[in-house]
Amino acid sequence: MRPGSVYDAISVRIAEDLGFEVGMFGGSAASLAILGDPDLALITLSELTEQMRRMSRAGSLPVLVDADHGYGNALNVRRTVEELEAAGAAGLTIEDTLLPAAFGEARPQLISAEEGVGKVKAALSARQDPALVIVGRTGAASITSLDDAIARAKSYEAAGVDALMFTGLKSRAELQAAAAATTLPIVFGNPTDDMDWDFLSAQRVRIAIQGHAPISAATAAVHATLKAVRDGAAPNELKNLASAELMESVTRGAVVKQRGIDFLGLKDSGLKK
Repeated sequence: MRPGSVYDAISVRIAEDLGFEVGMFGGSAASLAILGDPDLALITLSELTEQMRRMSRAGSLPVLVDADHGYGNALNVRRTVEELEAAGAAGLTIEDTLLPAAFGEARPQLISAEEGVGKVKAALSARQDPALVIVGRTGAASITSLDDAIARAKSYEAAGVDALMFTGLKSRAELQAAAAATTLPIVFGNPTDDMDWDFLSAQRVRIAIQGHAPISAATAAVHATLKAVRDGAAPNELKNLASAELMESVTRGAVVKQRGIDFLGLKDSGLKK
């Protein structure tokens, strides 16, 4: 399935209303929404968790969260799982990239396979709700080798994760090799153009992540609107604004209005559409 890339209360409601089965709260989208910074592992667990809590309050769409490296060692991973589960995440990924980046190292690095296994074991031990999905993620294919990625994925599978995530696979043959060596459902990042949905499904890919276009589109829209205002455009000259009906829908205006009637004794809630 294609997940809806979500990053705040409004985006998760839109994805839910459009019929997406799952949302993906990616690390880059989280960093942009929370800090306005590129994805450099600068956000904290509390910031990520609070944003997830806001999304859970806003809607019921299951959301898979990019939990990066778990914000530290295996003991920190346990805390990460506890907090994200309490915040309403439906699942989370724990990766084996060394984060934050090491001093003097421009290229991404990996933690050891043994430490990666310890992290996913810690994640599983922290889970309270068996429905929470723990995904073991490896980026080894683009850092060390495909063989290393497969070996790490197999060790995470043996540790008991619910699914595997591969990043950095660059061809159909590489994905086929990874799928053939493992048995769990696969979350796959950024499939190439020659990987159609039938092919991905045949390789047990259940979630295919295709970037985080919504926050990019929102940034472009905000930039264009603010520039038009700054350049002197009148309110009725602004383009590509959400309709009153869409704003009423995503803010759940009818529900809020009814609450005013039910709980404040209002014949009219006094809220303007």
